[in-house]
Amino acid sequence: MGNEYPASSLQNPKSKIQNLVTGGGGFLGRYIVEQLLARGDDVTVFARGAYPELEALGARMVRGDVQDAEAVNRACAGMDVVFHVAARAGMWGPWDDFYGVNVTGTQNVIAACRANGVAKLIYTSSPSVIFDGMPQEGVDESYPYPTHYESYYPHTKAIAEQAVVAAHRGDTHGVPLLTVSLRPHLIIGPRDNHLLPGLLARAKTGLLPQVGDGTNKVDLTDVEDAARAHVLAADALAPGSPLDGPPGHGRVYFISQDEPVNLWAWIRALLRDLGLPEPRLRLSLKTARATGAVLETLHATLHRPGEPRLTRFIASELAQSHYYDISAAKRDFGYAPQRTMAEVTARVGRAVGGRR
Repeated sequence: MGNEYPASSLQNPKSKIQNLVTGGGGFLGRYIVEQLLARGDDVTVFARGAYPELEALGARMVRGDVQDAEAVNRACAGMDVVFHVAARAGMWGPWDDFYGVNVTGTQNVIAACRANGVAKLIYTSSPSVIFDGMPQEGVDESYPYPTHYESYYPHTKAIAEQAVVAAHRGDTHGVPLLTVSLRPHLIIGPRDNHLLPGLLARAKTGLLPQVGDGTNKVDLTDVEDAARAHVLAADALAPGSPLDGPPGHGRVYFISQDEPVNLWAWIRALLRDLGLPEPRLRLSLKTARATGAVLETLHATLHRPGEPRLTRFIASELAQSHYYDISAAKRDFGYAPQRTMAEVTARVGRAVGGRR
């Protein structure tokens, strides 16, 4: 097994390791790019936008859309490792938008890796791919995919993850493609442009209700630790390693700070520190889901712009516990959080409070 890769695929003596990061200009992707550059790797960023600040750090920019198979194929040429981070996030929108980016885009990346003899594919997945609306307390990677999804995001991410898992050890012109999928949970940190900004914007309007009885616990993940997990997994992914499953069975791993917090106590403390109003309205999960169903119907039938203020999926996420066992990531590639949740929270507070 140790001779399946040509030397250039793992450590080219004539050049640095060549990394491609799709979505490298995004929240998580940028941290992956920065960490790879900081240790001296060559990095190419494939993204729809321009990011001169990354070019200034030494990254090579290639503009394109993951839905464009030819553009993805060109970007993967000469790469040793591909980090596929690009995704269509959000909890509302047309099915075709989510499917096009998350599924077709991932299929294009897999095909391009195979066509170009790429050795390793690291895929950014999400724990939401297994969220079934029920409490998930310390579950591991053996937990099954649900039979029904209430949001297009986890549904399409699950389809994409399964494609990456199935692509493991697929033939790439004599070089087997090794794949691994990481599931970082609720990533937060400086430069977050999605999760916390949305929550804080809702809190400022006084329209953030507490859903559930306030006892549910959730995992959060520091963005730098999430990025480091990707780099560690890429380094450890090799023939015969613990990450190397049988053909068609790529490994998946949960990633978090391994320190679940009481969600609503954490939100309330953060809001107090920022001088923002805490939730006054409290909704039971049953009431919140019923409200979400009505709002989803109104948005769909009236073609309203934006996202509903509440959906069934979000209601369940806000009321139920969802935290995960990360012992496999610790064991197989040495992942361990570098910050405590107290440190992560303080850092987030400084960032969103403009005191970075």
